[in-house]
Amino acid sequence: MSQRSDTVFVSSLGKGDSLHQQVLAAFPLCQMTEGDLIQNPLFCKLLATLSQHVDRTGLTQHLRRDLEKAERELHTQRLGWLRVESLHRVLQEIVQEHRFSKDSNADEKFFSTLERCLLLGQCVRQLDCCSDLSEHHNTVLGLSEERLMRQMPPEQEVLQMNQRLPSELLKHLKKKAVNMLSYYQPEWDSEQQKAKSLTEKNRENSTLLQRQTHAYLSELLKSMKILQCLILDLRLKAQKDLDRKKIEYFEAKCEIGLQRIRLEMLQVQLDTYTKDKIAAHKRITEKLNAELKTSEMEKQAVESKLASFEIYGKDFESLVEEYSRLRQEIATKSWALKEFAT
Repeated sequence: MSQRSDTVFVSSLGKGDSLHQQVLAAFPLCQMTEGDLIQNPLFCKLLATLSQHVDRTGLTQHLRRDLEKAERELHTQRLGWLRVESLHRVLQEIVQEHRFSKDSNADEKFFSTLERCLLLGQCVRQLDCCSDLSEHHNTVLGLSEERLMRQMPPEQEVLQMNQRLPSELLKHLKKKAVNMLSYYQPEWDSEQQKAKSLTEKNRENSTLLQRQTHAYLSELLKSMKILQCLILDLRLKAQKDLDRKKIEYFEAKCEIGLQRIRLEMLQVQLDTYTKDKIAAHKRITEKLNAELKTSEMEKQAVESKLASFEIYGKDFESLVEEYSRLRQEIATKSWALKEFAT
């Protein structure tokens, strides 16, 4: 019975060549041929069933996911290590180039701080390699990370070094890239020299342009100052002439006003004092003068009487009243005479 079923399965496999091809494609690492599968139909069936649970390398989907995760983590760790290692080596190259250079203007504090930090960092990395040792095992020379960190430069110097480090690193990498390009493409040196010459010429032209611009602006400023002085001088002269003309105008206008006032006053006087009125005023004035003289004579007579009658009592009071009346009359007539005189 079993031989009969195998025969039937073999015949079905023989008719379905695509199954054989699928099995061979699912297990490329197995050294099998299509004839082997035809001769072993049950094994072919087993491989076809396994192909649904494993990949081409023979790993299950779960193991494949774990392997891919481990590979990604390994790639990340390698990339991080490579980045740190590359940066560390570039920094060491910077320190070595400075050590053998003859640049007297270099900042010794920066390079000494950088070298010291690199050395301590390398020592800390060496200690990290021994972190899997037991707690009772002594580290190299009995050192610890805390003890090494005490040897770090002052914080201010480290801060200044970190601020300058990116520019120094960029300058070194640019120089290194130029050297590599010059090695692999020697003709680039001529282009670099040409570019350097053009850059230098451009710098000189820029400096010349700045000088010419400064000189132009200086001359322009001087010209503007001269123009301002001229404008102010001309404005003052014009203002002076204008003020003089305004003064003459207002003087003439004031004189005209005064003449008009005098004319009005004369007109009022002419309208007020006609020839008949003036003759009457003269007669009145003569009469008032005569009366004034008579009153003054009477005053003198009364005063003489007052002097002689001071010893009298009530009778003297009547004389005083008379005297007061006469003085009031004299004052009234003097006022009237004065008004007519004007």
